[in-house]
Amino acid sequence: MFKSRKYTCLSVLGVSLAIASCNVPKGTQQTENRSVPQAFNQPIDTIAVGSSDTTNSSLIKWREFFTDKDLVNLIDTALVHNQELMMTLQEIEIAKNDVRFRHSALLPTVGARVGAGVEKVGRYTSQGAGDASTEITPGKEVPDPLADFGLSLYSSWEADIWSKLHNAKKAAIERYLATMEGRNFVITNLVAEVANSYYELLALDNQLAIVRQNIELQKNALEVVKIQKEATKATELAVQKFQAEVLKSQSLEYDLLQDVRETENRLNFLLGRFPQEIPRDKSNFLALLPSPVKTGIPAQLLENRPDIKQAELELVAAKLDVKVARAEFYPSVGISAAVGFQAFKPSYLFRFPESLLYSLTADLVTPLINKNAIKAEFNSANARQLQAMYNYERTILNAYLEVANELSKISNLDKSFDLKSRQVDALTKSIDISTDLFRNARADYLEVLMTQRDALEAKLEVIETKKQQLAAVVNVYRGLGGGWK
Repeated sequence: MFKSRKYTCLSVLGVSLAIASCNVPKGTQQTENRSVPQAFNQPIDTIAVGSSDTTNSSLIKWREFFTDKDLVNLIDTALVHNQELMMTLQEIEIAKNDVRFRHSALLPTVGARVGAGVEKVGRYTSQGAGDASTEITPGKEVPDPLADFGLSLYSSWEADIWSKLHNAKKAAIERYLATMEGRNFVITNLVAEVANSYYELLALDNQLAIVRQNIELQKNALEVVKIQKEATKATELAVQKFQAEVLKSQSLEYDLLQDVRETENRLNFLLGRFPQEIPRDKSNFLALLPSPVKTGIPAQLLENRPDIKQAELELVAAKLDVKVARAEFYPSVGISAAVGFQAFKPSYLFRFPESLLYSLTADLVTPLINKNAIKAEFNSANARQLQAMYNYERTILNAYLEVANELSKISNLDKSFDLKSRQVDALTKSIDISTDLFRNARADYLEVLMTQRDALEAKLEVIETKKQQLAAVVNVYRGLGGGWK
């Protein structure tokens, strides 16, 4: 008889598995594209090394890459107080707790139960009639109402026969690792943003100094033209033109002061603090030399860029989610057990074996009809997997283009800075020449005005180009994956 029951159970299990296994969908099998070009296509005369050299600046710690002590102190402050970074650290804690939750699902749950109650049933019911003719102890009828006291331990466990729970735990681990890479990516961006804002602030300081110098030059020229007017060598029109240029430069001075204030505030925001003065050395900005950058080969982006590694880990997690969703189509096996004591009086509660209770059950649950909810979840998981794959490919493409663009910018800005520096030298000499000629009535006042205006624009542009040079190097360093070590 026992064998007959055993075979019956096995038959039921087999039929259930056969039915449940019918029409189980499969996830989309599509391999992500990890290929990248062999080189960044940078010109030979860039400061970056060729594609055959695997030396990579991303491996340099940011404290070694940036040599300005004020900038290093600012980055240190940002890494301690920046709110976005602190939020990212909490994302790591959330992911860590999810791993613990998924791990606990693999283990049996054990709990304790203590209870007390009372029950009064009707006399003219099957239970009431039975209790009236039953002795709860020898010579004593069942009390009415009947008290109930209990103390027990219970446990339940789901057998992970389809690796659903294991895959869910693996996916949680991958997402935890992805949040770690996400933190590194936030640090990389934060370091670069602080550096770029710092260089922008230095550039504005130097532009402000140039404008103030130019205002003094223009005021001197205005005095000269006033003297010439008194000597009937110049007209009131010339005086008004020079006066207008002075006013224009003074207006530009206030515009730059506002830009300085906003840049300082933006930098303080990155540092996670309210506005205060930013310590900095305003001198020798044009003499600053960008740090040499070694790009290695594009394939190293997959190893060094935190956002690429984050996208890859999220893709692995999404693939595991598909397996978890697919396992929902199969039967699940659960086992539950309980053991304890139960009696109608506390004094009888621990009498053994009379008050002993125990149970052991096994459940086989399988979806048979109306699997729409399971199918919908599976299709969504499959779509999220494809979404993660495309995001991974897009992240690789974006990383390559970021580095390629900045390398090209470094090369072109280097040539542009050289030409603009020579332009500034020529225009600076032209100011003295035009002023002398004007004093001797050999040049028109418009020539002096145009020369001063062109010189001012050229000086401001060369400072802007220097800022762009420094920013391009910082962006290449970030693009290669440097800044979080």
